[in-house]
Amino acid sequence: MTLQQRIEDEPGTLVEQVMQAIRARIAARALAPGARLPSIRAFAVTMQVSKSTVVEAYDRLAAEGQIRSRRGAGFYVAGHMPPLSLAEIGPRLDREVDPLWVSRQSLEARDTVLKPGCGWLPKEWMPDEAIRRALRTLARSEQVDLTDYGPPLGLSPMRQLLSRRMAEHGIEAEPRQIMLTESGSQAIDLLCRFLLDPGDTVLLDDPCYFNFHAMLRAHRARVVSVPYTPNGPDLEIFAQVLAEHRPRLYITNSGLHNPTGATLSPVMAHRVLKLAEQHDLTIIEDDIFADLEPEPAPRLAAFDGLERVIHIGSFSKTLSAAVRCGFIAARPDWIEGLIDLKLATSFGGGHFSAELVHALLKDGSYRKHVEALRARLARAMGETGPRLNRLGLKPWIEPRAGMFLWCSLPDGLDAATIARRALAENVVLAPGNAFSLSQSAKGFLRFNVAQSLDPRIFAVLERAMA
Repeated sequence: MTLQQRIEDEPGTLVEQVMQAIRARIAARALAPGARLPSIRAFAVTMQVSKSTVVEAYDRLAAEGQIRSRRGAGFYVAGHMPPLSLAEIGPRLDREVDPLWVSRQSLEARDTVLKPGCGWLPKEWMPDEAIRRALRTLARSEQVDLTDYGPPLGLSPMRQLLSRRMAEHGIEAEPRQIMLTESGSQAIDLLCRFLLDPGDTVLLDDPCYFNFHAMLRAHRARVVSVPYTPNGPDLEIFAQVLAEHRPRLYITNSGLHNPTGATLSPVMAHRVLKLAEQHDLTIIEDDIFADLEPEPAPRLAAFDGLERVIHIGSFSKTLSAAVRCGFIAARPDWIEGLIDLKLATSFGGGHFSAELVHALLKDGSYRKHVEALRARLARAMGETGPRLNRLGLKPWIEPRAGMFLWCSLPDGLDAATIARRALAENVVLAPGNAFSLSQSAKGFLRFNVAQSLDPRIFAVLERAMA
């Protein structure tokens, strides 16, 4: 949606609409304090209004103290930088399908609210007793430091264990190439701080995990997207986007893609890496769902050897969202820079959580838990798919594993409208356009099969679609 389209939707006179357009640019930090406003003539053309309308709008904003006039030099933004407003950056989505809104509704929901649109497993599926047992063991151990900061790279035994685990996926990463973080989200945040300048271009899949959109807005990046297919990104469009926009980064899921559940094919992986090399593209491979696969899918980091691919993961989705432990695997020279950045932004970071996760991984509890999760998710997938199919929702693909089904609605139905109706009956859905930069997925919903086993969900969905 263009700025002009957004303003046309705003109530009020033309003068008020012009004022709101300037306020929106200031709130989005497109106009910083001291920045020169567009000339009266130029902004009149942009807004398709008369010059006198812009003159009056600028005069009112000056009277409010938001801008200042400099004789003979035009108008400039006054005051200090306003607090960052993510809602004002990029496409202004209806709040009920905004990705941040979906997350907030899911996190703040009462126990009585059903959440087939959320992105995590039910708490009763998590290894609560194993975690409590590990906590008691750590509390009794004099070898575990409960009060001090940890080393900048993170707990050494945990990094050694992660190195061995990644080797099972064909990824060769020495412990010195692995840095622990508090989550997968923090890992991507640190990498964006490390690799991007404001205004740099980042490539995303369309659709993709909606928090990528929100995070890149916060980093003031320019975002472009490429359609995703059942085997990976559309290679023809991928090549066109690389040539035209020269993105600095590409952020993707190779295995169990969110939201589609697709898996990157080996042929596609090689072609993506070849194009990345030709266009000097760095790839962040987000692999937080890896442990839900019965057999490892191809990994870009394995083919690339961590030259231009950065591999990240965490245990929030498979072990505990309350125990924050993630990691970055990258080139040694990049890890050095990331250590400094981690110290500058979070200093220590999650030492006790790393001890806890390491204890669960090394005693076999996690392995048994994950094996049970895979079987349970397979059953949930087998139950949820047919129920949705009976209502006319068709899975885009049949995922080989994982928790997500990306489903198309019957022709003519809008996912945002259905989500609003379902919310009124205490069901949180995930409409497709929350995942789509191009806003081309209004006919899709993402379902978390682990959260979709309550029959009430399908009764509410049927009413919402009626």
